[in-house]
Amino acid sequence: MKPNYKQSVTSWGNFPVVEKEMKSEDSSAKIKEYVRTHHDIIPRGNGRSYGDSALSENIFSTKRLNKFISFDRLNGVIECESGVLLSEVLEVIVPQGYFLFVTPGTKFITVGGAIASDVHGKNHHADGCFSECLIEFSLLNEKGEILTCSRTENSAKFWSTIGGMGLTGIILSSKFKLKNIESSYIRQESIKADNLDEIFNLFDESESWTYNVAWIDCLQKDKNLGRSIMMRGEHAFKHELPKKLQDNPLKVQLNNSPSIPFYFPNFVLNNLTVKLFNLLYYFKQNKKEVKNFVHYESFFYPLDIINDWNRIYGKRGFIQYQMVIPKERGKEGMRKILETIAQSGNGSFLAVLKLFGKANPEAYNSFPIEGYTLALDFKVNSKLPKLVEKLDAIVEEFDGRIYLTKDSMSKSSLTNYLKNVQNSKFVSMQQKRIQNS
Repeated sequence: MKPNYKQSVTSWGNFPVVEKEMKSEDSSAKIKEYVRTHHDIIPRGNGRSYGDSALSENIFSTKRLNKFISFDRLNGVIECESGVLLSEVLEVIVPQGYFLFVTPGTKFITVGGAIASDVHGKNHHADGCFSECLIEFSLLNEKGEILTCSRTENSAKFWSTIGGMGLTGIILSSKFKLKNIESSYIRQESIKADNLDEIFNLFDESESWTYNVAWIDCLQKDKNLGRSIMMRGEHAFKHELPKKLQDNPLKVQLNNSPSIPFYFPNFVLNNLTVKLFNLLYYFKQNKKEVKNFVHYESFFYPLDIINDWNRIYGKRGFIQYQMVIPKERGKEGMRKILETIAQSGNGSFLAVLKLFGKANPEAYNSFPIEGYTLALDFKVNSKLPKLVEKLDAIVEEFDGRIYLTKDSMSKSSLTNYLKNVQNSKFVSMQQKRIQNS
């Protein structure tokens, strides 16, 4: 990577696209000089967030901060620079019998991005966000100072940086705890649900499972509203595995996935093809319940199996809209959201429903609150802003939240996320868009 260049920059959703200069350094002295001489800076990791939060006048790429610092195999603690990818962490730790405490739906994000977004996964109800396993990190602030931040040292900066979307400075490195595992496989159960009532009952029944997630067909209506498939899982012990898997229980699958070679034409992904995909996906499982063992790759990172899958949405790109509705009104709120989407005709190719546990009050910039969260992909078109406006209104009506890591279009109820982390140096396009709306 060139240390300083101008290019078209976007996030994983390919919306919006901006022409900006990007800087990348691996020297603390040079990073300090960059911060001292520039304003309107935003840090950027691997560009795998969906929204416009990592776009600004001056973008600092952490990709060259890609070194491992230490690995305490006895206690399960790893330290690395902020530009290291979770995929790279997994390649090191899984053969040693460890896994990430919390991981989002892609392994191709940086450790720094995991902190800035305080990412969550399929186990929030059990283990919380990434910050729960975070021990400390080093932060270059707006004054060019490098601070060690933890729960006991510079704790105010520690908590404002977690979920702070890069607005408090540039994370240089971090140290975090790992989870013990005996195998790289998940004991999985997949259960089909006919409607929203049934899937909510399944979530209630599955709270004792570590990992829970549901794919949901967001275009169904009436008695089929909320038709879905629940997938719940646990890390498999070695003795549980079929004999053919016991010879190499900590196998890591290296990335040799096929790629989408070009952007699909805009007409390919439409309401009809989304309906067809959802129909095929639901009925490919011909039994009500299926139990099996799957590798962690397919359980946690099903989309990573295809490189550049975002090109399916065409050159105009797409947004991912994710909200959370408090648990006590979760079913009512999700019903209204799904009805609104079905009526709009803007079908989501991928729709994922999860249950969040209680929020950590100290991590006040983190997205999750106790409740149900739905993540939806929408192809960018002329009707989409109106749909997002309607969804925003529902989220506000039910006292919910919108996930800033994935936002590039919402306008309501977002300033509360930003009020504790603003300063004179670090800003994002998202921040300016919200303030000017």
